[in-house]
Order: sequence, then C-alpha cells, then structure tokens
Amino acid sequence: MSSNSSRTEPIAQNIIKLISNLCFSVFVFSVLIFTVIAITYHPPDPWLESTPALTNLFTQSQNATFRIDSSVLKTGEDLAPSPQDPPLPSPPPSASAVTEAVIEKSEQQIANSTANSTADSTDSTDAALPSPPACDGTINCSNPRVRIAIQRFNLRAFKSIAFFDYQPPVNGSVAGECDVAWRFRNKRERSWRKYRDFRRFKIAVTDDCRYKVVHAGGWHSGANARRNMTRSGAARGGKTLPPRASARDDEINDTIPTLGSETNFRNGKYLYYSRGGDYCKGMNHYLWSFLCGLGEAMFLNRTFVMDLSVCLASTYNPSNKDEEGKDFRYYFDFEHLKETASIVEEGEFLRDWKNWDKTHLKKKIPVRKVVNHKVTPMQLKKDKSTIIWRQFDAPEPENYWYRVCEGEAAKNIQRPWHAVWKSKRLMNIVTEISGRLDWDFDAVHVVRGEKAQNKELWPHLDYDTSPDVLVEKLKWMVQPWRHLYIATNEPYYNYFDKLRSNYKVHLLDDYKELWGNTSEWYNETTLLNNGKPVEFDGYMRVAVDTEVFYRGKTRVETFYNLTKDCKDGVNTC
Repeated sequence: MSSNSSRTEPIAQNIIKLISNLCFSVFVFSVLIFTVIAITYHPPDPWLESTPALTNLFTQSQNATFRIDSSVLKTGEDLAPSPQDPPLPSPPPSASAVTEAVIEKSEQQIANSTANSTADSTDSTDAALPSPPACDGTINCSNPRVRIAIQRFNLRAFKSIAFFDYQPPVNGSVAGECDVAWRFRNKRERSWRKYRDFRRFKIAVTDDCRYKVVHAGGWHSGANARRNMTRSGAARGGKTLPPRASARDDEINDTIPTLGSETNFRNGKYLYYSRGGDYCKGMNHYLWSFLCGLGEAMFLNRTFVMDLSVCLASTYNPSNKDEEGKDFRYYFDFEHLKETASIVEEGEFLRDWKNWDKTHLKKKIPVRKVVNHKVTPMQLKKDKSTIIWRQFDAPEPENYWYRVCEGEAAKNIQRPWHAVWKSKRLMNIVTEISGRLDWDFDAVHVVRGEKAQNKELWPHLDYDTSPDVLVEKLKWMVQPWRHLYIATNEPYYNYFDKLRSNYKVHLLDDYKELWGNTSEWYNETTLLNNGKPVEFDGYMRVAVDTEVFYRGKTRVETFYNLTKDCKDGVNTC
C-alpha cells in the first residue's frame, strides 16, 4: 500500500503544478495583452461612439454614404470636453455670474458708502449721498437697492439660468414699476455665449424699509430697458427718423477674415481640400468630414482653407431636392470657429493665390498635390510646401473627405468637436422660445414622419405615438397643466390637439414670427445672403426643436419612453 501511495503522490502534485503553471501563464498573457492595448489605444472623438463604430454606422447604406437622419448632431456646446481637447476660449473679463455672494458684497458696499457719506456730509453739503432705504414708501428705480431686490428675485425664480451684467433699472410705464435688462446663459449650455433679456418688475416696500418684487413681467416685457438702435437714412422731407428699439444681437461677429498682405499669404502654411463626394450629403456626413479636414490641419499645424458654401441635402427640404449655396454661418457659429482654429475662407485664399502667381511669374507658390486619401497626414507632417492640396477626384466612396482620417490616421487625428457650436442666430430663437415659457416647461420628443409609416423597421412606432396613447403615457410622466413643448417631425399641426385637454401645448410653428420677414433672424440672414431672403429650412427647424427640448425640465424621449422600437430599426437596440 505504501509503495502505491508513493507512486500516486507525485502524479497528483504534478497535476497541481501543471494547473497552477497554466493559470499563471494565462494571467501573464492577459496582462501582456492589456498592456499592449493600453499603450496603443487612443481615446475616441468626444462623441457618443468610437471612430470605427461611427464609420460602420454611417457607411452601411449604398456607396458608403452616411445614413441621413432627421436628428441633429450634438456640437461643442452640448458635449462635455474630453481630456485631449484644448480648453475653450476664455470668457470675457466681465463674465462673472451674479450670485448671493456677489449680491451680499454689493449690499455691504452700499452700506459702507452710506455710512461714509453721512459722516462726511457735515464737511461738504454738496456731497452726493447714495440713495437711502425706502422708508418713506417711494419707489426710486435708480436706487441700487432696487437692482439688488430684482437680482435676488431672479436667483430664486430661475434656477437654471446664470445671470450677468445687470444694467441700472429705469422707470416702467407707471409708478412702482421698474424695467431692467441683463445678460444670461442657460446652465445646460456649456458655451460661455450670453443672451439678453429685459423685464418689467412691480416693486413694493416692506415694513423694514426694503424693496421687494411683487410681480415680474414676462420675457422681454421691460420695453424701456431695451437698447435703442439708431435708424440709418432719413425720413421724408429730410428729417431723421427717431431711434427705434431693438433686441438685435450686435455681439455676433461672423465676418470673413482676410490674410491682409502678400507677405502674410506667402509666409503661411495651408491645407486645401477640393470639393469631394461629401457635397450635398446629410449634415451628419458633412460635419464628420469637415472636422476630419480641420483635425488634419491642426495636426499639420496649418491653416485650413474653408468653403463656406454648404449644400443642404434633399432630406431637409420640402422640395425634396438638394439645395446648393447655403452659408455655413446659417447653421454654425463662425465667430467661435475663427477663435478656436486657424482658418481662411476659400474665396479669399484663391484670390490671394492667383494675385501672387500673377505678380511673381518666376516665383510660384510651392504646392504639394495629393490625389489619394491613402497618403496619410503622418506622411505630410514634414512637407515644406506652402500649400498642401488634397484633391478628391476618385469615384464615391473614395472621394469622401473623412477617408483621410481612417486607418492609422485615426490614432493621430482628433476631430475638434469643441470648435463647432450651433449658430447663435438659431440659438437666439431657442432662447426666445424658452424665455417666453419662463424656463419652466417640460418637453417630449415625438418622432413620426417616414419612420412611423415604415412598419417593417418600426412596427409599433405609429401606434405608440398616436394621440390617445400619448395622452395615456404622458399623464404618468408630466404633471397636468404644465407647459409642454413638443419637438416633432409630424407635419400635421393639429395632430396633438388631444393633449391640449391636459397640458398647455407648444409647437415650433407657434413661434413662426421669430423667423418671419419682420424678425431679427430674417434681417440678419438676409444681409449675409447679399440681400436675398433665406428660407428657414428643415435642418434649422430640427436644430431649434432639439435645443428647446434639451432645456425642458422633464424630457420624454420617443425611443426610450414612448416606444420599445429601436431607434435605428428592428434588432438595433
């Protein structure tokens, strides 16, 4: 027995050693794989998915064309900055929000000033005393304590808003009313852009001689605090027209930058993309490709030559036809782009290039022509040419700009999503709608249109977004008689009438005057378009709808809350 036991014992030990060695080998191999991945992995672009996933998603349809969707991409002001992104431009020095601490500091300064002035008044009877407390019950709008009372009221009433740059209050239409203007931004927006409001407040005096707000007017109700803008030209008979009030945003600066001189042009380094197959594709495709080119220019430390002409795909147009000649500035914030990236407008660039070659016949500008997207940005890194000219003459899909950023280039080129914000002119409309609802509303996104009719991909969507079902579902998500904004592509305006028995319903078409022929948006886009009116097109509608939806307190999504169908069709959840 002992001899048999001695034989079996080494076998058991050997098996245990073999298993332990195998486990250790697996562990070491796993650590090795993890280390290799950690070294070679590059963080994806700051969007919802990785670069390969996005490329696969958008290139499944014929000819590798991006799937055209009715949605709007989140841009820089909607996205949290990723670690590899450069910081946003610093806000203006005056961009400190009004908080309780700021208000208390102002009150202390007023109290100290009052005490000092009272002490000095015996020496100088002409000393200008600060406005005293309102112990006599009178309402003096110029009293700084009135502004403080309004500031405190706003902080309590509008918790989603950051307030800046209050102007001194002025008299309203009757005694006891004060109008005041300020600038602000919504806390949901990550940009530092500011917007303007002016309201009328009914002011009263408390028993302890303090001012308090009894009633606040609605959005833009304080007409006397509205800025005046002098009319140009003269009226009949040579008389100058009186100034008119305007809410025009004169902070927008989307003028086209110029290179200045021949020397500046010759000393520059440029990356120039010829128009490729991306033209007249969906806006998602356009942005994906545009940011590839801009990202390559940043990688090469060059100025990107930018074509401001955008072709809007037929999906966004009632005519169902592609529309050329749209201006980039209709849709995106060109001022922010200029501050964030080195760019030059294509027309200016070609004009300066032509003028140089015309006046310097024996000293042409050095140009490197690149005819294949397979020439990587890394191969061009040390190129000394003044102009690197990428030409996209191959048939689709080889002539798409975004092909430059595929493969190995994806590890080096980071698309600068932080450089693209939505147009402030469109965002002014978003702010106007949200402000009229006093920033206190709920929102539901109801996707219908062609998707609701396609029962093969979305078998339940039509029923799940029908009026009766919407009423039943929303009553568990939104409190009755709340302001309810409906962001939708449903073309029939009265489709949601059954909801009006439970909610104060608002649709985008309720605000048509904001882009009508008397609006600031209409006037400013007409100026951009050389005096020709600009259509408020389908993409603009979706952009405004989406941004108002983001600002709702309760937000109900179609493909998360209303239906179990998948966003991209059957079996894509």
